[in-house]
Amino acid sequence: VRIAAVEALCQLARSSPSFAEKCLDFLVDMFNDEIEEVRLQSIHVLREISTHITLREDQLDTVLAVLEDSSRDIREALHELLCYTNVSTKECIQLALLELLKNLNKYPTDRNSVWKCLKFLGSRHPTLVLPLVPELLSTHPYFDTPEPDMDDPAYIAVLVLVFNAAKSCPTMPALFSDHTFRHYAYLRDSLSHLVPPLRLPGRKQVYSLDSVDSSCGSSSVESAQLFLQQSLNRVSSIQNLETAGDQDLLNFTIRDLQRLGELQTELAGAADFCATYLRCQLLLMKALQEKLWNVAVPLYLQQNVTATAAAQQILEETYKLEFLYSGLESRQVATIHHVRLQAKALQLILTARTRQGLDLLISSCEKFLQEVESFQRLFPSELPHLQDSFVDKLLELMPRLVSCKPAELVKILQTTLRQSGLLQLRLPEQIHRATATIVEPTGESDNPLKFTSGLVVALDIDATLEHLHDPQNSVKVQVLYPDGQSHVIHPKPGDFRKPGPNRHRLITQVYLSHTAWTGQ
Repeated sequence: VRIAAVEALCQLARSSPSFAEKCLDFLVDMFNDEIEEVRLQSIHVLREISTHITLREDQLDTVLAVLEDSSRDIREALHELLCYTNVSTKECIQLALLELLKNLNKYPTDRNSVWKCLKFLGSRHPTLVLPLVPELLSTHPYFDTPEPDMDDPAYIAVLVLVFNAAKSCPTMPALFSDHTFRHYAYLRDSLSHLVPPLRLPGRKQVYSLDSVDSSCGSSSVESAQLFLQQSLNRVSSIQNLETAGDQDLLNFTIRDLQRLGELQTELAGAADFCATYLRCQLLLMKALQEKLWNVAVPLYLQQNVTATAAAQQILEETYKLEFLYSGLESRQVATIHHVRLQAKALQLILTARTRQGLDLLISSCEKFLQEVESFQRLFPSELPHLQDSFVDKLLELMPRLVSCKPAELVKILQTTLRQSGLLQLRLPEQIHRATATIVEPTGESDNPLKFTSGLVVALDIDATLEHLHDPQNSVKVQVLYPDGQSHVIHPKPGDFRKPGPNRHRLITQVYLSHTAWTGQ
């Protein structure tokens, strides 16, 4: 009942900022509920309405008390909440930092979550962090103070808070001591995802991909979207690579889209998707160039190897396009299947040229015609948008293709494939690439994991999954052993958590075991 009441409050508060303020005390009181599910749901609800509210010191005190909870899910959900919460005074910042450092000391495994929380806390409250800097960094106006230990996670946590606040507060670096600048350079290299680029006095700024001025806000994203659409329009007229400069134009457009995805994280998924799609088209056009097909028979072999590799790579890329991105509409899925069909047609033509036997050719032709019919069944509503495309021409010729001999079918396919141009890609509203980041175990450890042959050792796995549909069925953990053997583990449904929208967390244990092997 209480969970249902909390969810109802959430729905009302999302549509009314004034109501969100009124129900804030009630939601904060729910943090003390004896049932874990109620506490967790209250945290999630407060996170959803956090843009409408500012916590007072007494409310923040109640919220931070939850950091003592033994449940990792509860603590990490609270870290996520604090990332997007506004507080009213510098005392609130001080209180939040103190409690997060206690959390870090009591639960060292929360390190990455606490650091991320302080990153957002600093960037959201630069003016509140500024008066605390001398105390936080233990600086003195006249005397040198001891240099803190850079291996201390608590000190790194303080620096993450300060450096993220300094990004929006140009007067703050003047309060830094010499060792703070050195520590900034170290953390900027080792924890670049937590420490932003800063304009430091008397020091040359090292520009990086994330040094794009975020103050541009929506206008920057809109201009990037416009550039993305213009890039797609620019290459849509390319039909083949016979015209001088077409291949360079495609290469430069792919490079620009990759760069755009690195600069604008909001458009990273769309830019990467478009770049991969254009790479598929470039591979196809290269494989179908006139000069490669009008060659003497002795040169077939080399040309076939090049085209076969291109067709295989296109197939792999199309499966990535279909299953590694979320937010795709039916139009984009149809476009991906269209490119895959072109690659399979190329494979069929190459099979005929290698003369591997009539039976194999006949079965390959039958399988390809089934693929064409399957396309027609899967995307009937998209066929009007594919006029004059490769599949549209095939469907017109379908009665003839079904009745003709394999050699004639291959000849028709070759002509049709080489006459079909680039199918323009229409961008969906929102598209994101699925990613998995392994937090634990960290790579390059100074203490490699050792275990006795024939016995079992447990390895803790902690990974962050973003924009992944149905992770319980689609995510597996693969262990590669030094002798080349591999082992695939299916995590249990209970190993997955959902700390925020479009984000999942995998926390599980993998059991390693292997027989003895030699160095040979």
